[in-house]
Amino acid sequence: MSIGSFPATRFRRAKSSPALRRLVRETALSTDDLIWPIFIRAGDDDETPVPSMPGVSRLTIDRAVKAARDAADLGIPAICLFPYIDTALKTETCDEAWSPDNLTNRATRAIKAAVPEIAVMTDIALDPYNINGHDGIVRDGVIVNDESVEALVKMALAQADAGADILGPSDMMDGRIGAMRAALEAAGHSNVCILSYAAKYASAFYGPFRDAVGASGLLTGDKNTYQMDPANSDEAMRLIDRDLREGADMVMVKPGMPYLDICQRASTEFGAPVFAYQVSGEYAMIRAAADNGWVDGPRIMVESLMAFKRAGCAGILTYFAPDVARALA
Repeated sequence: MSIGSFPATRFRRAKSSPALRRLVRETALSTDDLIWPIFIRAGDDDETPVPSMPGVSRLTIDRAVKAARDAADLGIPAICLFPYIDTALKTETCDEAWSPDNLTNRATRAIKAAVPEIAVMTDIALDPYNINGHDGIVRDGVIVNDESVEALVKMALAQADAGADILGPSDMMDGRIGAMRAALEAAGHSNVCILSYAAKYASAFYGPFRDAVGASGLLTGDKNTYQMDPANSDEAMRLIDRDLREGADMVMVKPGMPYLDICQRASTEFGAPVFAYQVSGEYAMIRAAADNGWVDGPRIMVESLMAFKRAGCAGILTYFAPDVARALA
C-alpha cells in the first residue's frame, strides 16, 4: 500500500466536518447488532435491583414481558433470559433445569405470546439449578462431562418446546453441541438456532453476574476444569471449529473487551457469525465510572460496543442494549 506524502495527503481533510467523517467511517453499530440480557425472578409485578450492576434488576415475568415489548419497540432483535432460582429448587441432580414449567420456560412462553416478533435466547447451563453452583453435575468433587451433557440436552429440548428461538449453551462441556443438535433434529426443532459459548474463559469478570443469578455463595471450588485458560488463543480456535462442525449456527466469545483478539481471529478464520458478551464485570466498571463522573458514560458505552464491531463481531450481548438503542435513534 502506498500513501502519498504531505501535503498531497492530508488525513485531516476527511475529518473536517461531521458529514465527511460519516462518509469515510469504516465500522457501523446499529440496534440490529444487540442482544439484551435480562434477569428474571419469581413473583408478580416486581423487580429487585442487582447491587453490583447499577441500573440492572431481576424482573418478574410480567415485567420481563414489558421489557421485551420495550426492546422490540426500540428495534432490538433479541433478548436473553437468565433466571434467579429459589435456593429450595437447587439440587445436586438439577432436575428443575428441564422442568417444562420452570421460570425460564414460563417466561419464554409469556414473551413469545405477547411479543412474537422478538427472538428469545435462553441459557443452557446447570449453575442456576445446581446446589454446588457449577455448570455441570458434580460427583465426588468432580464436574462430570457425559452425565452433564445428558442433562443439558434435556434442558435444551425443554427450552425449545417452550418456544425459544436461540439456545445458548454456556456450560463448556465437551460434546454438548453435537448432542443437542441431534436431539433437536429428532424432536422436530430443526429451526432452533444454537449460539454456542464456544470460547468462554475462566474469568474474574463474571462476579456481578453470579450475584444476579444467586450463584456466588454456592460455588464450590472454581470452574477452571471446563472454562478456558485466559492465556490461551489457539485453543479458542479449536473449540470454535469443533462447535461449528457439531452444528452451532453462531459462536460466542466471553468475556468481550479483554478478548477482542479472539473475536478478530474467530471472525477472520471461520467466517461464521461471531458474537461477544460484554459481561457483567465490564458493564459494572463502565457504569460505576460513568455514575461517578469519571468518564463520559454515553460516549464510552458506544465506543466500547464499536470495538466489538471493529473486531469483526456480528453482534453483542450487552446490558447497555436499551440505552444504546436510544442513543443510536
